[in-house]
Amino acid sequence: MRTLLFVLCLSTLLVAAAHAGDSLNVRLVGACDTPDSAHGVAVDGDYAYVADCDSGLRVISVADIANPVEVGYCNSPAAAWGVALSSNVACVADDASGLRVVSVADPANPAEVGYCDTPGTARAVVVSGGHAYVVDRGSGLRVISIADPTHPTEVGYCFIPSYALDVAVSGDYAYVAAHGGGLRIISVADPAHPVEVGYYYSLGPVWGVAVAGDYVYIADYVAGLRVISVADPEHPVEVGYCDTPNHSCRVAVSGDYAYVADYQGGLRVVSVRDPANPVETGYYDEFVTVGICVAGNYAFAAEGRAGLRIYEFYGDGIEETGGGRNSDCPTDADGCAWRPVPARSHRPQASCSMPSEHERAESVGPSCRRE
Repeated sequence: MRTLLFVLCLSTLLVAAAHAGDSLNVRLVGACDTPDSAHGVAVDGDYAYVADCDSGLRVISVADIANPVEVGYCNSPAAAWGVALSSNVACVADDASGLRVVSVADPANPAEVGYCDTPGTARAVVVSGGHAYVVDRGSGLRVISIADPTHPTEVGYCFIPSYALDVAVSGDYAYVAAHGGGLRIISVADPAHPVEVGYYYSLGPVWGVAVAGDYVYIADYVAGLRVISVADPEHPVEVGYCDTPNHSCRVAVSGDYAYVADYQGGLRVVSVRDPANPVETGYYDEFVTVGICVAGNYAFAAEGRAGLRIYEFYGDGIEETGGGRNSDCPTDADGCAWRPVPARSHRPQASCSMPSEHERAESVGPSCRRE
């Protein structure tokens, strides 16, 4: 009998440990399903705007963060992959239909007001200084003026080797995630004449990019989060990295943390206080995460067929020792026992080289369509 009780207790402890291992310092606080497959998200005030592939743009009220609810939508002709906001308009990267401009002055009744077709398939978009910068898989970076949202007009473009999948803009530079072409740095000081000034080849295909200060953070599909110094944009250099468990797709940076959408590995939170020594300090790995946006204390994740999910990262260096996963029991007041834990860190490599042809081959990534 004593042996049986020991086995039962051990089994219970193992199940509890596996359950608690689903998260660290991150809790799920809200969720809203979408009709198709959520791939991109942007947030402004009380609303989240989700690029939902075949179901276009979905507008979700997050005024009550624990109970997000869809309040409006606008269909698009193709498949909505990405979304960016500018004043009262949402710019949607809509695959073969290029850039669609949607008025969200009334979030409950979003309506398309203009569009600009692109030669390839629009995969992501960011807005800066009256221009939408669209990465157009197969057709590089397209610069589109949205000074008049009803007549968006392409004013310039820059060829990108390999597939352009994501883009970030800061100051006079656009940073493009170019799959097998690595990170491409484009001067957009003159938006009508964008020109490449530097590049960096990562170990694998680059899917996502974010920029903060003198550092660019790239999501390498097979090599995790890479930190690149762009203090000299013509000579970017890797200074640190932090591996992720599966496939890094997108990254957003807020304050001292990088939030990585890790396909099949969920949300990973990495401290970048020291860019040369990034350290994973939180995660929630139950869902497939393919897009990420951070606003205030919350991370808004586009999670494919799981729709929009909202997470709170509430600190690093602590871990629950009982009572289930963090999302169920986030504070001591709720009965959890806490203890300090070492975070995972990774030092930079001594050197980086151009990836092999095998590493640069097309990767199998998230699908926009339902199976």
